Amino acid sequence: MIHPFSINIPPNELDDLGHRIALTRWPDEISGSSWEFGTDLHYMKTLAGYWQSGFDWKKTEALINAWPQFIAEIDRYKVHFLHIKGKGKRSLPLIITHGWPGSFLEFVKLIPLLTEGPERSFDLVIPSIMGFGFSQKITEPGCNLWLMGDLWHKLMAGLGYEKYIAQGGDFGAGISTALALRHPEHVLGLHLNYIPGSYLPYLSPGEMLTEEELNAQEATNEWYHSKGAYAHQHRTKPLSLAYSLNDSPVGLCAWIIEKFQEWSDCDGNLESVFTKDELLANVSLYWFTQTIHSSIRLYNENSKTPLHFKKGEFVTVPVGIARFQKEEPFPTRKFIERGYNVRHWSEFSKGGHFAAMEQPELMAKDIIAFVKSI
Repeated sequence: MIHPFSINIPPNELDDLGHRIALTRWPDEISGSSWEFGTDLHYMKTLAGYWQSGFDWKKTEALINAWPQFIAEIDRYKVHFLHIKGKGKRSLPLIITHGWPGSFLEFVKLIPLLTEGPERSFDLVIPSIMGFGFSQKITEPGCNLWLMGDLWHKLMAGLGYEKYIAQGGDFGAGISTALALRHPEHVLGLHLNYIPGSYLPYLSPGEMLTEEELNAQEATNEWYHSKGAYAHQHRTKPLSLAYSLNDSPVGLCAWIIEKFQEWSDCDGNLESVFTKDELLANVSLYWFTQTIHSSIRLYNENSKTPLHFKKGEFVTVPVGIARFQKEEPFPTRKFIERGYNVRHWSEFSKGGHFAAMEQPELMAKDIIAFVKSI
């Protein structure tokens, strides 16, 4: 069952947010440390001030509500999604999935680029991951990428799409991979701008990784050692972290904004890539829906069912990879090809983790080029 949906955050929740920001108890910092130890204090005070007195959530609501939104009831779960029909003479279904700490808002800039082509366009389906945004928060074990891969397939079938393209980054890459593994007869192609962190291809007895692959694995381990504390916390004790992040808007903002600054191709200047309104729209979505715990809990769930390929498991559908230069860590092509049928590979000298927001034109062109190639 599918119902139309629109967003309407009550005025009292907007007032409560402003009140909580005003009562923030600020920490100290090492003088001149900037972003070295986490989110820069001066920047956070500036951003919080704008959040309280300059940011207009109702403009974000109006932007989102201008697109067709729905809630689908699939099995016993409720999935929020956007569904925008292409305007071209030929339109191909494309389901795009976000990750953490993003949301479906990451893809707003992609919508016109992918739906308005006069000849070839896409019917876009943009769901919110379970426990993110307006999708249902699942409070029982088992909400992992495999569950959502199956839900996404049922969503597409419910919309009348027998065959479709899947695209994803971050968690969306894992969900889209699970979708392609479980339902290859329905997935025409898989386009990824990230390789799931738990991905491990099957190696036959005696098969060895190349030196290049081993070096890449070492670099990945070093990345997690120096920059991956957040993921370890999410995997092991998400609830302990959630008490403070669900109660303090500035705490929530600092936790999320640090990742936008570190993972994007911004050369240390966050607002060279994102506007304050874009950053705060995403953080506000987490705040109003109270989904920080349900979103980070996905790290724990996925750690119990990692993307470790068993003998015979291989993504057989055509795969396109878009490698944006600031997206780290990233495996070698050889390592990816051990588990994916890579038919298209692009490397970009700019762009980072939030590629659809940072470089929407490049992302859209690569998706189109991939689809043409298959």
